[in-house]
Formats: sequence, structure tokens, C-alpha cells
Amino acid sequence: MEKSEKNPILIPQSRVGAVGADWHRDVFDEVESRLADPGFPCVFSRNAFRKQLLRFVFVADGTRRSIQHLADGLQEYVELSRSWDGSLDTSYPLIVAFSPDAVDARSVEDYHAFGWRVLQELHEIDPEPWPDGVGRDPNSDSWSMCFNGMPLFCNMSSPAHQVRRSRNLGDYFILVINPRERFDIFAGDTPSGRKVRSNIRRRIGRYDGAPHSWQLGSYGAGGVEWLQYGLIEENAERTDKCPFTSREP
Repeated sequence: MEKSEKNPILIPQSRVGAVGADWHRDVFDEVESRLADPGFPCVFSRNAFRKQLLRFVFVADGTRRSIQHLADGLQEYVELSRSWDGSLDTSYPLIVAFSPDAVDARSVEDYHAFGWRVLQELHEIDPEPWPDGVGRDPNSDSWSMCFNGMPLFCNMSSPAHQVRRSRNLGDYFILVINPRERFDIFAGDTPSGRKVRSNIRRRIGRYDGAPHSWQLGSYGAGGVEWLQYGLIEENAERTDKCPFTSREP
């Protein structure tokens, strides 16, 4: 799965369907059907889709070679994101889509377990050390998934979600990845950021037809970040532990 002009790894939204396999276009069509809906809760995702800012990486299977393919694409994405000028119009969310051959899952819990395995494998081959100031313990309020020296937020979406419709982007398992700092700037623990989060969570309630998950918190303000990566269907207390283990003390 070598990078080439014919089969690039990091694919701009406008190029999906022009390169790659047929299922890539299926992914795009399903993502489009969600993000083109005015009721979809995440106004940032809708803005990015409307302005063709999305970037895609497609993962064909669950082999080490495919995980390396994803790591190479994620490294490209991090390098692209380092030059961000602070504008929403240059904020490129990453859609990582996995083919049905990559994951054998039926339930929300199965898909989450797969997603955490992917994040763990990415961590094991991460070319850079964990950044200073980011917690190593997932239960720390300063923990965030990192890759190539950049803290990231990873949103797990799967077809198993029936209650959390806002975490269902179609028939494929998808990781939506953004640099952590973009959330801190636009929806962080500030008066304007709290207003943005409150609006999005009201929209989630309307779109899902259920109260937003209590797992949704605020980074650095007592919230536990890993719980927000994969939301369970119920508003129930979580007793499970984060599957992620840092390779660094």
C-alpha cells in the first residue's frame, strides 16, 4: 500500500471518488448525507464539508501494513495542521474510514474496542515522543491522544449507534480526527467556548432524540477526555477502564 500519485494517502474531499476503490465513494456519499443535513449537531463539521475542507484516509483492512498506511497518512495530516492560521476556513477535519474487511464488529462496544486497538497500534509506531504537558494516564484531565508530537481529538462513529445518531456516519467505522487546539480555541473553557458547546449539545439532543451523553465534558476542566472518544448508547455510569496504555512513564 505504497503512497503514489495514483493512490495518495491523504485525499482532499474534492478528490474522493476520483482515486481509490468503489467503497471510498460509498463512504463519502454516506458522510455527505449526514453533514448536508441542516440538523446535524456539529456546526464545525458542517462548515468544513460545505467548504470542501475535509481530508480522508481509507484503511483497507486490519493488517500491520494498513495501520502503517494510516500512520503515514496521519503524519501527513499532522504536518498539514502545523501551519494552521487559526481560521475555520483552513481547519481541515480528518475522516479515517475503515472497510468492512478491517473490522469484525456488531455492537457499539465491539466498534469501540476496534477503535482503541487502532489508536494503541498508532501509538506504538508513533515517530515522536509524547508532548510535554500532556498527561500519560488517560484518567488525567490533561490526557489526549497524540501522534507525531500533536495532541488530537478522536471521535469514533459506527453503524451500530442507534440512539447516538450523531455518532453514526453510515455503514463504515470512522474516526473523525482534529487537532486538540482547535477545540480549545473555538469551544474551550471560555465564555464563548461554553456557549458554543451548549449550542452543539442542544442540537445533539434534537438530532438524537435523546439527552446528550453525560460523557461529554470540557478538556482541562475536570473532564476525562477518553470517555468522549467513544460514547455508549445509555446515559449510565461507566465502570470500564480506558484500553489505552502509554508506552512512556
